[in-house]
Amino acid sequence: MKGFVFQGPGRSAWQDVQDPDVQDPTDAVVRVDTVTICGTDLHVLKGDVPEVRPGTVLGHEAVGEVVEIGADVRAVQPGERVLISCISACGRCRFCREGMYGQCLGGGGWLLGRHIDGTQAEYVRVPFADTSLHPLPASVTDREAVLLADILPTGYEVGVLAGRVAPGDTVAVVGAGPVGLAAIATSRLFAPERVVAVDVAPTRLETARKLGADVVCDAREEPEQLVADLTGDLGADVVIEAVGLPETFELCTRMVRPGGRIANVGVHGRPATLHLEELWARNITVTTGLVDTRSTPTLLKMAATGRLPTGQLITHLFPLERIEEAYEVFAHPAETGAIKVVLGGPHREVVPASEVYEG
Repeated sequence: MKGFVFQGPGRSAWQDVQDPDVQDPTDAVVRVDTVTICGTDLHVLKGDVPEVRPGTVLGHEAVGEVVEIGADVRAVQPGERVLISCISACGRCRFCREGMYGQCLGGGGWLLGRHIDGTQAEYVRVPFADTSLHPLPASVTDREAVLLADILPTGYEVGVLAGRVAPGDTVAVVGAGPVGLAAIATSRLFAPERVVAVDVAPTRLETARKLGADVVCDAREEPEQLVADLTGDLGADVVIEAVGLPETFELCTRMVRPGGRIANVGVHGRPATLHLEELWARNITVTTGLVDTRSTPTLLKMAATGRLPTGQLITHLFPLERIEEAYEVFAHPAETGAIKVVLGGPHREVVPASEVYEG
C-alpha cells in the first residue's frame, strides 16, 4: 500500500509502505476512506515534534471500514464504518479512568502519526480498538465525521471547556484556523455575550463570522484595544490561543481580564515568555492540554442531528493519492483560502480537487 511518510524536517513523500496487520489482540486494521490534514502535521514536518521518527506515516484523523480485528476486540466488527480517534486509550490506567485519555499510561495517548504509523495511508492499524474507534450512524457522512476525530474535540475540550466559557462571557479566540473555528462554533453552546475572532486571513475571519463570531479583527490592528473597548477596559473573560506562537500567546495575556482564563490550544514549537511580573497579581488562570476526545460521543450525537456546522469548515477535497498537493494547499491558507482539507481514499467517489465544498 501507499502512505504519506515523514522523512525528516522539511521532507516527506507519498510512497510504498508495509501493509499493517494486527499485532496485539486489542488492535483493529481499518481501510481508510476519508482522511484530513491537521496543523499538528505541519508542526511535525517542520521538526517541532522531535519524537516523530523519519519513516513514520503521518496522520491521526480518519474515517474508514474495519477489515480485521484482534481476538480481544468486542466493540467493532469487520465491515463496520468507524471514526478513528486521534487519541488511543487503553481504558484501564489511572488517567483513562479519569477521562484523561491523552495522558494514557497504558501505552496509548497520541500514538497515530507520532509513535506509530498514522492514518494518511490506504490502511492503518489502530491500537485499543474498543476505546479508540467510534461506530458511525448512517446520518453522519464521512466528511462530517472526520472533523470529529480531532479538531472539534480539541477546540471544544482544550479551548471551550478548559476555558470554562459561561453565559454572558466575552470570549476572544486568537487564531481562526480549523481548531480556532471549532472553538468559536462550540463556544456558542454556552451562550456567551460575544465572541471575538482574531486572525490575519480575511477568508478565515469571514468563516469565523459564519460560525458565530460576533466581532472579527485583523491581528495586526490592535485586537487588545478592540477587546478593551468592547468590555469597558476590563478585557475578555476567556481567551483561547489557537495558533501556537510566542507572540500570539503573549497577545492573549494582554487581552484577558483580571480573574479571567487563558486556554492554550496551539502547538508551540518555541518557548513563549510568561510575563509573571505583569500577571502575578491579576488572578489569571492559564490552562494547557492535549485533547482527550472524551467528548467525541456527545459531538457525534450533535452531528447526527445537524447541530454542528462541520460542512462550513471544509474548503478543499482531494483524492488521497494527491496528498502532497493537498499539503501545499493547506500549508498556505493566505494564498489558497484553505481551512480544512479532506481527502478521499480509493474506495470512495471523491470530488475533484478544484471543486470547493459549499456545505
